[in-house]
Amino acid sequence: MIVKDWCSYCGECAGVCPKNLIEVKEYSLVINGEECASCEICLKACPLKALEKE
Repeated sequence: MIVKDWCSYCGECAGVCPKNLIEVKEYSLVINGEECASCEICLKACPLKALEKE
């Protein structure tokens, strides 16, 4: 996943990840892409469309 510059770190994507692979830290988003199942639930949940499939 690619986090675009307009991410507000709201945590919506982390809250819907079925594998809990997304962690929101202070002004950063950590995504464990190696275990990602590419379900794209996080992309759909992002209100700012700040995530993209790589």
